[in-house]
Amino acid sequence: MGKVICVGLGPGNPDLMSVKADRLVRSAAHVAYFRKAGWDGQARKIVNGMLAERAIEYPMEYPVTTEIPVTDPEYNRVMAAFYDDWADRLAALAETETVLVLCEGDPFFYGSFMHLYTRLRARSAVEVVPGITGMSGCWTATGEPITWGDDVLTVVTATMEEGELTRRIRDTDALVVMKIGRNLEKLKRALTAAGRMETAWLVERGTMPDQRVHRLSEAPAKVPYFSIAVVHGQGRRP
Repeated sequence: MGKVICVGLGPGNPDLMSVKADRLVRSAAHVAYFRKAGWDGQARKIVNGMLAERAIEYPMEYPVTTEIPVTDPEYNRVMAAFYDDWADRLAALAETETVLVLCEGDPFFYGSFMHLYTRLRARSAVEVVPGITGMSGCWTATGEPITWGDDVLTVVTATMEEGELTRRIRDTDALVVMKIGRNLEKLKRALTAAGRMETAWLVERGTMPDQRVHRLSEAPAKVPYFSIAVVHGQGRRP
């Protein structure tokens, strides 16, 4: 009997992988990872030069990314079929082999592997190795603590409805915003309406070689996929 092991690779810098993740990556005989068609995939980039020479790779290419709105029923249909297919493939492989699935950040924090996990856990042995989240790497890159004392930290996605996004920004002490992408202008409006725009930071590709940290108000018109907005808490201090 084999198993499926998903390893969290951390926020992007290979030096921030756990010792366990490093050991598993270097010894894996079968390695699967998500990527956009025609791209290398960020998870695969993180482990570049680490895989065993004879490791067999399984690129899991998303059928859609931004071509269809996530609110479109067709998006759910296509993506569900994609996850069903790869769950079948990994389950078949895990009958005799151990296969490693690579995941940026932490697999259980907005990770694509979650959709495979819920399909696999009743039929295969599955292990998940946690990793440092992308948001942790990004708020550390700002050089300021994200929370103090009794601060409440809220994590939201910029894909949510603008009014609700504004409310949640207004009602928290510290803030992390994920999945910005095409929602940058909506996020700017929400931050402005909540009175938090001037204290918001944008971290692009946190911990990676081309990392950029700047005020969100100074952000370019387009930001890369691996971008996270941060508003630091200002709570109780001794």
